[in-house]
Amino acid sequence: MQTTTSTRSAKKLEQPSSCIKILRTRQDHRRAMDRIRVLMRIDPLRGTPEFDEMEVLGLLIEKYEAEHFPMDIADPIDVIKFMMDQQGLKKKDLIPYIGSASKVTEVLNGTRSLSLGMIRRLSDGMKIPADTLIRPVQKRRA
Repeated sequence: MQTTTSTRSAKKLEQPSSCIKILRTRQDHRRAMDRIRVLMRIDPLRGTPEFDEMEVLGLLIEKYEAEHFPMDIADPIDVIKFMMDQQGLKKKDLIPYIGSASKVTEVLNGTRSLSLGMIRRLSDGMKIPADTLIRPVQKRRA
């Protein structure tokens, strides 16, 4: 009998403090979020069971959210306008990246496509990921 008890104790120690499982429901997601918040407050050291649990929960949460809360692909022009706002830039400030003032207006109105050169300059100068700018622009009404 003593062997059975010690085997049970060993198995109990091997289990993580939260039952890690695939997140299938909103309730699973909520529980995982609650647990990861607790773990993040603890700020466990890399290599500890708590750190590993936090890392696995993060992956499970990311997978669940990608499937259940997909994000729309950002329109390149909206990204440029957002970055202009964040950096306190005006249309004239885009001339070095896009070209003339009329080209800037055409690009921001969606009547002119971004060229490869414009994408490179915007990416380097405004720190916008190039893959964000390469996406097709949603046509706007002039």
